[in-house]
Amino acid sequence: MENALRRFKRKVQTEDIIKEVKRHSFYLKPGEKKRVKEALARKRNRKKVRKEQE
Repeated sequence: MENALRRFKRKVQTEDIIKEVKRHSFYLKPGEKKRVKEALARKRNRKKVRKEQE
């Protein structure tokens, strides 16, 4: 039983099901969605640059 639960959790995490559910749990206006998307892109770029510097 524990093994099955562990596999299920891993499967859910790899397929980003939780992120998808959270994203659809409330409505974002198109402008807000664009701002969120750009903010995430900036965050990813900062993280990428920081990793390259190390």
